[in-house]
Amino acid sequence: MAIPNYTYMKLNMPGPCGVITIGTSFQRAYECEVECYEHAMAIIASKELTAIRKEVAEEAPNPKRSVRSFEPVEGTREVFIDPSVSKGKVERIGTTLSSK
Repeated sequence: MAIPNYTYMKLNMPGPCGVITIGTSFQRAYECEVECYEHAMAIIASKELTAIRKEVAEEAPNPKRSVRSFEPVEGTREVFIDPSVSKGKVERIGTTLSSK
């Protein structure tokens, strides 16, 4: 049941023999705010890192799979990069994409 007063940087709370008043300085309040911010950012970063590690572990390629076992995805079409050259470079594009 503490009551903070931010104007005077005081904290009032009931005690066994009356009201307990705790005061501080603006400098100390600023230092506590910076420390709290840094702590919160570290917690957020560790949670994000855990989530990223899970995603990477799920999407990691299988090292036992042969490099030569690549198979193109169904619904693709080969398109020449330069149509004027009959034996030019070819790109694969998806044929199942929407018009958007």
